Amino acid sequence: MTTSSQRADLARLIDPACIALVGASDRPHSIGGRTLTNLIDHSTLRGELYLVNPTKTELRGRRCWPSVAALPQTPDVAIIAVPAAGVLAVAEECAARGVPFLVILTSGFGEAGAEGERAQQRLKEIADAAGMRIYGPNCPGLCNINARLGMTFSPSFPHDLVPGPIGLATQGGGLGRNVMQAMERGVGIGLWASTGNEVDLQVADFIHYMATAPDIKVIITLLEGIKDGPRLLAALQCAADNGKPVIALKVGKSEYGQRAAQSHTASLTGSAEVNSAVFRQYGVIEVDDIDELVDTAWLFARAMPPAQEAIGIYCSSGGTAALTADAVGTSGLKLAEFAPHTRELLRSRLPDYAAIDNPVDTTAAILADADLIEQTLGAVTTDPNLGCVLAPIALEYGATTVSLAHTIRAAQQQSSTPIIPIWMSDRLGEGYRLLVEGGFAPPRSVGKALKAVQRWTEWGRWQRAGGLGEPRRPLPATSSVPATGTVRNLSELEAKQLLAQSGIALLPAAVAATREEARRIADEMGYPVVAKIASPDVVHKSDIGGVKVGLASGAEVEQAWDAIMASVRQHKPTAAIDGLLIEKMAPRGGFELMVGVTRDPVFGHVMTFGLGGIYVELLRDVTRRLLPLRPADASAMVREMRCYPLLQGARGKPPADVAALERLLLAVSDFVMAHAGHLEEMDLNPVWVGSEGEGALPLDAVIVMLDGA
Repeated sequence: MTTSSQRADLARLIDPACIALVGASDRPHSIGGRTLTNLIDHSTLRGELYLVNPTKTELRGRRCWPSVAALPQTPDVAIIAVPAAGVLAVAEECAARGVPFLVILTSGFGEAGAEGERAQQRLKEIADAAGMRIYGPNCPGLCNINARLGMTFSPSFPHDLVPGPIGLATQGGGLGRNVMQAMERGVGIGLWASTGNEVDLQVADFIHYMATAPDIKVIITLLEGIKDGPRLLAALQCAADNGKPVIALKVGKSEYGQRAAQSHTASLTGSAEVNSAVFRQYGVIEVDDIDELVDTAWLFARAMPPAQEAIGIYCSSGGTAALTADAVGTSGLKLAEFAPHTRELLRSRLPDYAAIDNPVDTTAAILADADLIEQTLGAVTTDPNLGCVLAPIALEYGATTVSLAHTIRAAQQQSSTPIIPIWMSDRLGEGYRLLVEGGFAPPRSVGKALKAVQRWTEWGRWQRAGGLGEPRRPLPATSSVPATGTVRNLSELEAKQLLAQSGIALLPAAVAATREEARRIADEMGYPVVAKIASPDVVHKSDIGGVKVGLASGAEVEQAWDAIMASVRQHKPTAAIDGLLIEKMAPRGGFELMVGVTRDPVFGHVMTFGLGGIYVELLRDVTRRLLPLRPADASAMVREMRCYPLLQGARGKPPADVAALERLLLAVSDFVMAHAGHLEEMDLNPVWVGSEGEGALPLDAVIVMLDGA
């Protein structure tokens, strides 16, 4: 796990004492020219800035040096703004000089085809050999707003200088700059890292840095692809350990988005379901659009969610109050019940026709009385039974709205409970500006505000429940599959024997090569039994008539032999057939669930668990976790399913053996970890779960292994 000393190492990049700009220019619209302007005119430098340009002796009244080698001291950071053809030579010169960090603004590398990819690989080789770190290439630069330092060519930098406790880590520059421009709503972003092609430093490294950075309270990230899953997980774990929320917008949830993200970043986008499952496991707050990202981050920056979750609503419009109350209910949140002293103050100060229960509808009649609004809003805000106050503003009403904005600001100064003004009008008047200047960043609709509150509340619950908990889940090793490996489907009997050797309980089973042997095995087991085709070429047996259940006699076993063989030969005439697998029938009743494991190319082995049998693909009632599991993970997986109430016992049925089911999930996790180097995929479907005390048994098993297992 990255330590605070590693954060300090990155601090030398993020807040350098000495910078060299290689490719400094007097052409105002060039990359070197715009970067020079941002550094000289709009940044506060705490040390030397050296300009490197072999064709100039001075720029903007500053001396120019012909090369990095000629500089009087070694810079902490060299910003490279030369054409792509010259970048490798500059990188070699910086490596020889011992420059610790390069910020490469230049494009034309991995995003530009095979030749650019070769140049990018050479760039990495140069850096690795020298122990030099690279930020970029093909990036807009690095902006440390809290230190007022812009190592960027963006002409927007001078307009995005609102410091604050939010840290932003992105891969793309355009979406990142879009988030930065949320500063227009009063959102202060202290650090923006936009990592470009990520030849070395990645978004994960900046999340890790911000996890312990004292000036960053909330971390937001926009991800197009994930190159190194374990590296990202280490960063997320560090953020969770330090109580810092990470709010993520991951593009690539559809096939269209995945194709676009891969073409943009050349990174793996991964499965959207797996990404979301991993985010939930590590406490990451996943959002769906930029507005939701900004609204949620702003709320966390204002206050961390308290144990008291209930919400107060304060409004001057009855319809708006009802709309907001509806949104609270449909979001699964709860309205507060005011304390007696709050209700008494509201009753004594508001008109008789005002609504003093939650939601508070003051009516428009009192909007002209700023003192009265401040007193009553202050009473609601300081009520001990709520965690936040929603103050929806339905319309821009000139001086009246200005007065309301002033009273909201004044009331907030008297309470640590966040007031969330919701600006619902398309007219952004002086009242809106006053709220922005007060640091409120008003959400633009009731729905958006409630989305933020919902995310805020859920993360607070996760934190209070122990967050990542103890013991820590080991971070996965690299999940890449050896290029020379080929996969093999184990037979069902092989798979079950391997599971049994690991201590997983199974029903008795054996393969019969002949009809007579099948009857003999069944007689010895005792009836009823199940007969299944035993063939390495048939995975989904029931789809081609390869399974017969409930066989109650030797004659039925022989009939099953004939029927199964005929059906399989009809549907799979070239399949190699070993015979029939005869297995003891599971007891009557019980539930059919499924447990599956796949190797995700980004994060490693992931377990999928849910409703099984023929319903898994139809109803998709499943939950996922990154392996290995802890007991708390197994318990949560069972309880997250929509069908969990059925396992608890419904309509007179006895409760299922949930404890045995949880033990099975943990045993499968242990099995996968023991075979992690070879296991590619496994599918236990169905898994039979009996009533309490009857256990949980895989009835079918498919395991795919790499050669060498």
